[in-house]
Amino acid sequence: MEITSLNSQKQPSLCKDGEDCQENGILQKGVPTPGDKKESGQTSNGYSVVLSPSAGDDIQQSIPAATTALVAEVHQEERETWGKKMDFLLSVIGYAVDLGNVWRFPYICYQNGGGAFLIPYTIMAIFGGIPLFYMELALGQYHRNGCISVWRKICPIFKGIGYTTCIIALYTAFYYNTIMAWALYYLISSFTAQLPWTNCKNSWNTANCTNYFSEDNITWTLHSTSPAEEFYTRHVLQIHRSTGLEDLGSISWQLVLCIMLIFTVIYFSIWKGVKTSGKVVWVTATFPYIVLVVLLVRGATLPGAWRGVLFYLKPNWQKLLETEVWVAAASQIFFSLGPGFGVLLAFASYNKFNNNCYQDALVTSAVNCMTSLLSGFVIFTVLGYMAEMRKEDVSEVAKDAGPTLLFIAYAEAIANMPASTFFAIIFFLMLITLGLDSTFAGLEAVVTGVLDEFPHIWSKRRELFVLGVVITCFFGSLATLTFGGAYVVKLLEEYATGPAVLTVALLEAIAVFWFYGITQFCSDVKEMLGFSPGWFWRICWVAISPLFLLFVICSFLMSPPQLRLFQYNYPHWSIILGYCIGTSSFICIPTYMTYRLIITPGTLMERITKSITPEKTRETPCGDIHLNAA
Repeated sequence: MEITSLNSQKQPSLCKDGEDCQENGILQKGVPTPGDKKESGQTSNGYSVVLSPSAGDDIQQSIPAATTALVAEVHQEERETWGKKMDFLLSVIGYAVDLGNVWRFPYICYQNGGGAFLIPYTIMAIFGGIPLFYMELALGQYHRNGCISVWRKICPIFKGIGYTTCIIALYTAFYYNTIMAWALYYLISSFTAQLPWTNCKNSWNTANCTNYFSEDNITWTLHSTSPAEEFYTRHVLQIHRSTGLEDLGSISWQLVLCIMLIFTVIYFSIWKGVKTSGKVVWVTATFPYIVLVVLLVRGATLPGAWRGVLFYLKPNWQKLLETEVWVAAASQIFFSLGPGFGVLLAFASYNKFNNNCYQDALVTSAVNCMTSLLSGFVIFTVLGYMAEMRKEDVSEVAKDAGPTLLFIAYAEAIANMPASTFFAIIFFLMLITLGLDSTFAGLEAVVTGVLDEFPHIWSKRRELFVLGVVITCFFGSLATLTFGGAYVVKLLEEYATGPAVLTVALLEAIAVFWFYGITQFCSDVKEMLGFSPGWFWRICWVAISPLFLLFVICSFLMSPPQLRLFQYNYPHWSIILGYCIGTSSFICIPTYMTYRLIITPGTLMERITKSITPEKTRETPCGDIHLNAA
């Protein structure tokens, strides 16, 4: 931490290039010369008090003690930074590469034209996803604030975006960690010589259970269910004990214990900040790639693997003429890269000021997209093997999407491989580490946002606040741990977070590029990196990216997804409930706008003008000493 002294006018502080520096009696940030004399009144954040030229020697000799105290109160301590650059990169990659890369991308790809889908996917990434990703990294790094307080420096009336982002992150944690609890249950069940979902001789199996991998001659009928499906639905979820959202049933104590362990790991990974989470991601962000490569090599050697790869990538060019394909591509790249969740803002705020966030945005985006493609090969080589064993088309085997694809189809294929126990253990460990990274990131966005907004309350109580957040997420997850919890997970995934975060990202782009100004934003980037973004980025930010988001939002509203899970069709009232949950987070934005206009003095036009003008540091005179007070 830099320590600088109270310098007289005869001992001016020096300012480095690229740092904010003002003369004529304004608080400066600089590094004193080696010959500067250290005096008793010192600040602890790299700023020094400079006397105005008009001040006489008598004033220089008698600086009040109250002034020194005010300097100490005005400036916060030096902000924590990442231990290493790789800590930041791995954290961002771990956040962007999540469970959706493994189950959502392969399904969407083959459903929307196979190899042909890569064309709209790439276009949407270049013109929509990556520019928004770059924008959030640059905003967080320049302003060095979380998702709430950063809006004071951009466009104060949009501060409700920050509160909305925090609520969305909590809603996501309510269901996302439950999926990890399922994976943990599978992991614990895998430590046996024979995996429990390989036969029909268990207490949870029904008469319809059919093991087509057995040596007996069996016939697969429309009513047949595999051992893996019954293990997932009747033993892990116990969904047969619930009739639907109307009657969720009791809470599964096994899943409660699993999710308690998950939240314990999460707490001790983020309780001390990026210094600890930055070390944890060296394991959780790299381990999935090792497992993916191992599973790809194993899958490629299985009989029928080529059928799955061909089905995965065989292009259907006619699909490119369908609007739904482009909507799917836009949605996939947006939710994969993850702008709008406040995570990128939080992570980048711990970077050094001159870090090359432009390069970081390109590298992490490319890694994320390539991981999605790699995951498709891992999944479909195994699905091709299953189709070969069942003597069915790959389309019949690959009809499941979401968690079902992993916990039934892929788990079943692993169970019938040689060394199945080993592959099951590393596969479910991979799922857990993929989920942990994203949960670390989502909760860090909430913690950073609140701590930056209320430092006087929570800055010294981070561990306590993180504990409160984790406990809140645990109790919020209880509905997803019931026998019908899988129905709640799907409802929250589709309606509670999707539309709200899309709207947040749209308003964020409008606030930054239309109110704060594209010129000012590019000037900020130039101050950090030494070069200004080119015309491509400017056009994307001002026009293409907002249109990209508006396109996805309108498509969702015009044709909302019809939810169905297993044999259960969601009732109409559940869709309304989903929209209400999503609106409950989004309502923070108009509420704060109204509140801001009410508390701002002046006429209506003056209130609007003040509310859209960034709050800058103001000069507070103390005799002939001037301080920059926030």
